[in-house]
Amino acid sequence: MVRICKAECPEAAARQGVLQLLCVPVVTGVRLLSCGAACRAGSKWRLGHGLAKSGTEYGPLTDLPDWSFADGSPAPPLKGQIRRRQECEEMARRIVMLTSEMERGMERWKEQQAAHRRQEEERQRNLPNPKGAKHGGSLRTQSHREATPSRTK
Repeated sequence: MVRICKAECPEAAARQGVLQLLCVPVVTGVRLLSCGAACRAGSKWRLGHGLAKSGTEYGPLTDLPDWSFADGSPAPPLKGQIRRRQECEEMARRIVMLTSEMERGMERWKEQQAAHRRQEEERQRNLPNPKGAKHGGSLRTQSHREATPSRTK
């Protein structure tokens, strides 16, 4: 027994107002039939080209008014348009908040790196001088000075 789902994806079921998926049992031979992919047809292509998952999420057909008055003044916004505008504003606020948090975090990290670098330099300055070094010069710089000939005559 094979089942053919009339509404396999939850989006289609919600649009139809159906709470549960409707499936009709069909007895066939070896063939397996399903219409589940039809409700998502083209979504991979649209996502791959930077578009919305479905054609009704955003765009001129959903964002622009359906009609206007004869004198040219715009129609009042519909409930869906108001809701979408509010969602976009909330998303923009969230993006600004997260961006500012990220910038503050990067500044704090840079300050921590600078403080760590200063501590390391201070630690290097406070290390005891090796034996044989005179007045803070290391053996390497002294031996390097002795190995290089003097250019003054």
